[in-house]
Amino acid sequence: MSNTLYLECYSGISGDMAVAALIDLGADQIVLENALASLPIDGFEIKISRVKKAGLDVCDFDVMLDEKNENHDHDMDYLHGQEHHHDLEHSHEDHYHDSEHNHEEHYHEDHHHDSEYNHEDHHHHNGTDTDTEHSYNHEHHHAHDQRDLPQILDIINRADITDRAKLLAKRIFTIIAQAEAKAHGVELEHVHFHEVGAVDSIVDIVAVAVCVDNLGITEVIVPELYEGRGFVRCQHGTIPIPVPAVANIAVAHDLHLHITSTEGELVTPTGAAIVAAIKTSDKLPEKFSVEKIGIGAGKRTYDRPSMLRAMLIKDMITVSSQKDFIYKLETNIDDCSGEILGFVMERLFEAGARDVHYIPVYMKKNRPAYQLNIICKEEDIEKLEQIIFEETTTIGIRRVQMERSVLKREIKKVQTSLGEAQVKICKIESGNRVYPEYRSVTELCKKHQMSFQDVFFQIKKECEEV
Repeated sequence: MSNTLYLECYSGISGDMAVAALIDLGADQIVLENALASLPIDGFEIKISRVKKAGLDVCDFDVMLDEKNENHDHDMDYLHGQEHHHDLEHSHEDHYHDSEHNHEEHYHEDHHHDSEYNHEDHHHHNGTDTDTEHSYNHEHHHAHDQRDLPQILDIINRADITDRAKLLAKRIFTIIAQAEAKAHGVELEHVHFHEVGAVDSIVDIVAVAVCVDNLGITEVIVPELYEGRGFVRCQHGTIPIPVPAVANIAVAHDLHLHITSTEGELVTPTGAAIVAAIKTSDKLPEKFSVEKIGIGAGKRTYDRPSMLRAMLIKDMITVSSQKDFIYKLETNIDDCSGEILGFVMERLFEAGARDVHYIPVYMKKNRPAYQLNIICKEEDIEKLEQIIFEETTTIGIRRVQMERSVLKREIKKVQTSLGEAQVKICKIESGNRVYPEYRSVTELCKKHQMSFQDVFFQIKKECEEV
């Protein structure tokens, strides 16, 4: 499977969208569930299911919080300053965090929710593959309304995940912290994460890191991020879209924003930070094949389907350049003696020809002739053709590029009961094959007064036994 990921962000990107798309691409759900269960935080459940977006069957990753950790991420009316259409148990003001800190994080993270969940009701599913739900509760010492970067990095370090996943998760959080520090005009160590330090944000970011690592992704292509316009409400007021954290990340990491006519936030700070942390290129190959597609659902409702499409792709030009090519030169000769042709063969081998052979042919007027064939590398063509023109009577040479399949092989010197011999070792799936080199065989034949076959098979047998 290809290890190059292409993210198509026509509906923006958020943490939960990225996780869902990676799961849909084939990230191991058991590995992910075990990783999230190891986080030293509590108060959340995850649910992996299939939902419909614009009639398409897509994957949904949802972090469901208990009442203590609930936020407004799912509330479109709150985010965009409209009247809520439902009776809420608590008013919006009840969710504000009064604080004495002047530089608290106002980042409003991340989930694109369409609908609300009753987080007081923790029912578990029947374990089907298409709808999985897990809850996690841990005793810990970081159950704060706000967290600073060292505390979040400590949470990641204590998780039972690979070093590569830890490094990526910490990089994503650090990118967000740097963007928020710039937005608020404070030092990095003074940034306190309110909502980005929330449980769902930590889960999303760690989940992305685990999935990227599990899929073995090494290259990530993200040409552009489609973003909306207008304003969105955060903890401390209404701010413009792109929100300051997204704008700062885009500047610092050369992300290409494509502003659309959509009234709303399509790119969250976590989504932008994920792209900044994993992107290796913003240009798609000129020619590529798609090996697998995954689609992750977003949860906010705008004028376009909220989903992220991820593809594992293969660069066909790179694949083509990695193929093994050889060249064949050929010419028909009807007026050269055998002595000349024998001498030509010697010169061609000395000049780097991989193989040289003659084929008897009949030319025009039924003249007996020979077709001279040379197998060579591209860089040797010019000097080999020069030898042919100098030493034969031909006035033209045909040339063709040929693709070939070759076994992996190596030349080694080995010690045998007959003495040192050079052998070619060819590797195939069923094992290795050993071929003694001609020159070594003939030398040992002369030394021991033995037949070619006896020496050849003695060397071969001893090498295979080793």
